[in-house]
Amino acid sequence: MSEQPQPLSKYDRRGVSATKDEVHAAIKHLDKGLYPTAFCKILPDLAAGSAKHCNILHADTAGTKTSLAYLYWRETGDLSVWPGVTQDSIVMNLDDMACVGCTDHIMLSSTIGRNKNVIPGEVIAAVIKGSSDFVDTMKEHGVNLYLAGGETADVGDIVRTIDVGFTAFARMKRSDILVNHIRPGDVVVGLASFGQSKYETEYNGGMGSNGLTAARHDVLAKKYAAKYPESFDPALPDDVVYTGNRDLTEKINVGNQSITVGKLVLSPTRTYLPVLREVFEQHRKKIHGVIHCTGGGQTKPLKFIENVEIIKDQLFDLPPLFRLIQESSQTEWREMYQVFNMGHRMELYVSPRHADAIMQIAEKYGIESKIVGHVKAAQGERVTVKSEHGTFVY
Repeated sequence: MSEQPQPLSKYDRRGVSATKDEVHAAIKHLDKGLYPTAFCKILPDLAAGSAKHCNILHADTAGTKTSLAYLYWRETGDLSVWPGVTQDSIVMNLDDMACVGCTDHIMLSSTIGRNKNVIPGEVIAAVIKGSSDFVDTMKEHGVNLYLAGGETADVGDIVRTIDVGFTAFARMKRSDILVNHIRPGDVVVGLASFGQSKYETEYNGGMGSNGLTAARHDVLAKKYAAKYPESFDPALPDDVVYTGNRDLTEKINVGNQSITVGKLVLSPTRTYLPVLREVFEQHRKKIHGVIHCTGGGQTKPLKFIENVEIIKDQLFDLPPLFRLIQESSQTEWREMYQVFNMGHRMELYVSPRHADAIMQIAEKYGIESKIVGHVKAAQGERVTVKSEHGTFVY
């Protein structure tokens, strides 16, 4: 009897994928660079031809977070959400690059595509200003970024609202590159994605820039489909479009403050560069791996391990944002941990004796950290999540 195909998850039915299987299949034959197990592709020093140096070229976007920013801006007129989208796109580059030890002297170039019929000049101005403001903030914390211009195009035929992307470039000494060699006996130090760091101006819900398609449609009420049809793919089945019951401006209690649902989900993607810059300066040789838990959520390490099992059994208490998403969507918890970061977005793999020193640096910047798991030998590669909502093996 032939095996029956598994039903598609809501995430898949919305035209997105937590595992990106098709993308990985398409690129599996491409050269993996100088260090195949590094988190980013590392190239020879094409810029200057030095055998002691290498180049990193990375590109990413804010994804569908722009659609949520569009909704919030249209509903409230609040332009302050747009600089956060710029930060989302920049950080998705920078924090990937940080996983190979690159935390300074990085060039950035933007690519912005908009539908001019719905995105006016004031939004473009806010997006572009967001990049310079972020660069200034990072400089205050010892991270030097350089804006190299970019392209802003009116492409209404292919972009329904706006798309914000950045490309980042850096040159490093090969001896400073961090390559993942995650080994049995390591512990996993997780850096929280939520709260308010010393370099943030308000509470961060911890969303990052992954899972926004699910979060937007699962949380927000159906009325937004009729009001803003340009905010979603018209080919989607109606039963996965804005299926929640929340208003963008509805207030949610978070600790001792309240924040709108829209602002909570739109929290700008936190960068860990100031923390990691200091960690690498003091402890670079002690680190066996650094993983940015973006696409794939808590299963992200699967791409960078060999014959080990990572057991995450001491996760952070679930932040209000992810509880809101699950309660609104009734998404299975297994899928939640595979789509969202669920409370920590950066992991460092070290021997147990080095964990405290790293956590002390994170605390200095106002970022909560803890040992969220450990690594043991295995046949093959597995990530096991042991949570208050069940145990899930990937």
